[in-house]
Formats: sequence, structure tokens, C-alpha cells
Amino acid sequence: MVSYIIRRTIMAIPLLFGITILSFAIIQAAPGDPTSLLMDPSMKPSDKEAFRERYGLDEPVHVQYMKWLGNMVQGDFGDSIIKRGTPVSELIMNRLPNTLLLMLTSTILAIIIAIPFGIYSAMRPYSKLDYTVTVTSFLGVATPNFWLGLILIMFLSVTLGWFPTGGVSTLNADFSLWDRIHHLILPAFVLATADMAALTRYTRSSMIDVLKQDYIRTAMSKGFKERKVVFKHGVRNGMIPIITIFGLMLPSFIGGAAITERVFAWPGIGLLFIESAFQRDYPVIMALTVISAVFVVIGNLVADILYAVFDPRIEY
Repeated sequence: MVSYIIRRTIMAIPLLFGITILSFAIIQAAPGDPTSLLMDPSMKPSDKEAFRERYGLDEPVHVQYMKWLGNMVQGDFGDSIIKRGTPVSELIMNRLPNTLLLMLTSTILAIIIAIPFGIYSAMRPYSKLDYTVTVTSFLGVATPNFWLGLILIMFLSVTLGWFPTGGVSTLNADFSLWDRIHHLILPAFVLATADMAALTRYTRSSMIDVLKQDYIRTAMSKGFKERKVVFKHGVRNGMIPIITIFGLMLPSFIGGAAITERVFAWPGIGLLFIESAFQRDYPVIMALTVISAVFVVIGNLVADILYAVFDPRIEY
């Protein structure tokens, strides 16, 4: 197991290196730079040039990249250009716990809802429950996160007043676990919706194939209870393809978190990325790009490991 993880991690290094090159090139190709946002009329052209020189924006692109890469390997992502003097790592660490909390909650929510409904839908195909789950899943896949978030805010927050409209906690209030949970419910549900719907459909399809296998029919014919046969023998085999799909879904939570955090004003790294993109804050954008790429690699690594754990035919 350890050697397998090490091999997979080493294989990911060239991938991450390629992602940094591509991301840096795309950012540099975008029109404008941070100096174009310095709208202070009292700032002289010489001041702007000094600003560019201070942050190395006047150097060739390949020189900027090599300097950034050398610092990044040492764990130094530099300082924010817009928030002058503030280390990028400090900005990220202040926001990262909020994003991890949102992602973890939405992931757990998607699993505990999607997989049981997918299994029971496969056990009773073409029943009222199956049709209800199918229609709900299609609606979940087709509904954009930002639209669903706005609708829930208008109805549940503004009209009914059941939930706060945004933020991670009540402003100027003492820490309260319930207050944090209260603010977390809507954004976590919105973030989990699309993946919850897709995971339900994948689980149903996979379990229907498993329930048609000879060993399942043989166990049924011997008089074993259906629930015992399905959950003891069928679920493990049915979950094998789901694990791979779920591992690929993990990175999508990051992309969805950026939109959801924007809608609910959730102070996470997704919202930080959007703010930095609009402000051309190159060091922050590159740092968040690397972190997102690491999440993608970790998601695939977790999927490979779980796939090998659940499928005895796979060797490390």
C-alpha cells in the first residue's frame, strides 16, 4: 500500500509541473495587469513602473515563472499584489478552513443521501419511488448551483427568515456551534445538489447491473432475505465503479465551491479566487491553482486506493 501511494504521488509531480506552466501562461496572456487597476489619479507613471519593478512584473515571463517556481517549491507563494505586504499563504490559511468545512459537509451530505436512494431505487426499478428519485435526480443535475442558491435565499432566507442570507457566522456575535451550522446548511446543500443527483443515478445503474448477476439470484433462491443479500453481497461490488466516479467528483466540489461561496458570501478560497481573478492578483491566483491541482491529484489517488481496497482483483 505504501509503495503504491508513493508511486502514484511521484507520477503526479510532472502533472503538477505541467499545470503550473499552463496556468502561468494563461494568466500572463490575459489582458491587463494589476497596475491597470490602480486608478489613483495622483499616481505618476514612474510610480506604476516602480510598482511593476517591485513585484517583478517588468521581467520576462519565463524569468517570472522560474522565480515563482523556485519560491513555491520552498513553500513561499509570495505576497499579494493587491493586498500589499500580506503573504499569500496567510490569506489562504485564513480562508481554507471555511472551504474545507463546506466541502466536507457537502460531500458527506451527498453520500448519505445519494447512495441509499440509488440502492433502493435499483431494488425497486420502475416503481413510484424509482420514478420519483429519477425525476429528482434529473432536476438536480439540470439546476445551476447559482440559480438554486438564489432561489433558496429568496424563499427560505428573505421570505420565511429560516436561514441567514450569507456569511459564515452572525456579525459581531459570540462563537456558537449552532450559529455556524445554521449558516452552513444552505450553502452545503446547494454545493451537494448536482453531485448528489449524479451519484444517485450512477449508484442506481451500477446496482441494477449487480442485482442481475447469477450469484445474487442464487442467494435469493436459497431463501436469504433480499435486504441481507443486497447489502452484504451486492453493495460492495456495486460500489466499485461508484468509487472511481466519486474520486473524480471531488475536484468538482472545488469548482462548485467558488460559485456557491460567491452566492452565499462564504469566506473561502473559492471566493478568494474570484476576487483575485478580477483584481489580477497573480500570486494568489497561482497559489490557488496549485492547491486545486493538488486536490485533483488527491481525489484520483483516493479513488485508486479505494478501488483497490474494494476490488480484490486489483493488486498494488
